[in-house]
Amino acid sequence: MISASDRANAVQLILEAMHHGAGCAAACEVLGITERTYFRWQKLQKEHGNISDLRPTAKRLAPANKLSDNERRKIIDTVTQKDYKDMPPCEIVPALADKGQYLASESTFYRVLRQEGMAGRRGRAAAPVKRKISTHYATGPNQVWMWDITYLNGPVKGTFYYLYLISDLYSRDIVGWEVWQEESAEHASELIQRATLQQKRLTTSPLVLHSDNGSPMKGATMLTTLYALGITPSNSRPRVSNDNAYAESLFRTLKYRPNYQPKGFERLEAAREWCQRFVEWYRCKHHHSGIKFLTPAQRHNGEGDAILTKRHEVYLAAKQAHPERWNGRKTRDWILEDIVFLNPDKTVLEEDYAAHFEHTVESGA
Repeated sequence: MISASDRANAVQLILEAMHHGAGCAAACEVLGITERTYFRWQKLQKEHGNISDLRPTAKRLAPANKLSDNERRKIIDTVTQKDYKDMPPCEIVPALADKGQYLASESTFYRVLRQEGMAGRRGRAAAPVKRKISTHYATGPNQVWMWDITYLNGPVKGTFYYLYLISDLYSRDIVGWEVWQEESAEHASELIQRATLQQKRLTTSPLVLHSDNGSPMKGATMLTTLYALGITPSNSRPRVSNDNAYAESLFRTLKYRPNYQPKGFERLEAAREWCQRFVEWYRCKHHHSGIKFLTPAQRHNGEGDAILTKRHEVYLAAKQAHPERWNGRKTRDWILEDIVFLNPDKTVLEEDYAAHFEHTVESGA
């Protein structure tokens, strides 16, 4: 709350500003108040000689619909009776209505029980656990990988092939993929080993592999492989579909390709051949909107900065040639962020970014 002295000073300053030719609205805006507030303070000063805030001393009447002490006691006595002690309020209220009684609504029953500390959890089931979101960031390729499995329709309705696919958070590039006839942790383990070798990633450099909570992702064989390679496993929250959004987005791109086979692939080799062509197109020809329309391969190989700089120069030259077409506006922003976040949570994001900044300063990078 603004003190009475500050209010008086504000009124005086606004009067002086207006005396020297300033508008009332502009003067109020400088002080961070509205014209309506200023006029109200001025009126209080003229009529009462005091513009202090009266809200703390105002007399507040109890709500007209507030329960009396006797009504509250009756609710508590009712829910503790033998016939009702094992029933929730949503059952108690109708049961009382069948007997011609109405004490209060279900929400009022719940509120009174909470206030009296009587709304504890019942039953043998464990209480719901609020799980922390997996937040990661990458400042370069091969720091955070994301992987998932999607269905590819087989030759007969109800049969499927399974595409295992690993992508890089920083570049959105595909770093590993394979199609098999079944889901298994063993296949996933083989894929992650092959992807690690293909990327020539040293086991001493940190790498996070994020996935959902499927059995292939959490199988013992898969986890053993990750620990042996020095890779940190990360999982989405249970029953949360958008914690691995980049992987899901990539699958959507795949299944909306014009030559995708929605009616199914006749054999496993056909599915693998189609996925091979898709990966080549996606990596080297697809201009990805999430990385300023670079191809994932360009971003992954470190060519992105030079390409975006050249684009910026082209736009500047076009603006210099025809400035009237920009009408004073800046050219398109081709600056790409150096740090990419997965599932950014505000608190965790700030802590992780601070730690990354300290490490960068200490290492002299």
